[in-house]
Amino acid sequence: MKRALLIILVPFLTVPLFSQKIDSILFHLYTDSLKKGQHNYISVDGKHADGRWQPLTSKEIEFSSSSGKFDGNDLILPGDFKEEKVKVKAVLKRNPEIWKEVTIWIKTLPDPDRLPTKEDILPTPPSKSKKKHKG
Repeated sequence: MKRALLIILVPFLTVPLFSQKIDSILFHLYTDSLKKGQHNYISVDGKHADGRWQPLTSKEIEFSSSSGKFDGNDLILPGDFKEEKVKVKAVLKRNPEIWKEVTIWIKTLPDPDRLPTKEDILPTPPSKSKKKHKG
């Protein structure tokens, strides 16, 4: 009995995580520009046939770019990068006919010396003076 049950279950244990067909992909970028000298995460979502969207990784997507190099979903640009934009292409490994390409600009303004504090963002409300009523 145990052997028969194992034979029945084994084929189901090898079903890939993405057994449902992905019919399109979409870039879901968290920023409008890439930073030099840093890992820039490139997010791609896949739309399943039932309408569900799911994040995809380099296990499902083949990434390429006009510059820099990929490490998983991270596009790494050198600190001395001179170009003003990078073209990134994502191809679904299971179906190379499904792909997207996007041009992403390189950040040109320097980061601030410090992040704004709570006081910088939210002004301090005026203090209320307490008046004593004579009655």
